[in-house]
Amino acid sequence: MRMLDAKLLVAAIVLATFGCTRSPGGIAPSNIPLTQGGYTVIGPVQATDCKVNLLGLIPVSGGNHIADAMRKALAKRTGTDALVDISVDRAVKFFILWSQVCTEVRATAVHVP
Repeated sequence: MRMLDAKLLVAAIVLATFGCTRSPGGIAPSNIPLTQGGYTVIGPVQATDCKVNLLGLIPVSGGNHIADAMRKALAKRTGTDALVDISVDRAVKFFILWSQVCTEVRATAVHVP
């Protein structure tokens, strides 16, 4: 019976060290001032910028900036001048030895003549 208790304790500890959360970061109508109908829709874009931490505390990589995720989203489609219908989310993933924090941008790419 003690062996079963030990296995359950180990399983609980392992499961407690894993996790994932997602939280909204905000929404915006566009990244630059635009007049209604003053642009041509190109299509949807999505981009992320992530940061990795060792043991959840020690940064291993830079990143997790909204500005970098927006810049990556702008570069996804040729001819994109701006983004409209922007939504930003933050995703955090925890593992035993490392964690990852990502800023995700979803938007519609547009061309401004």
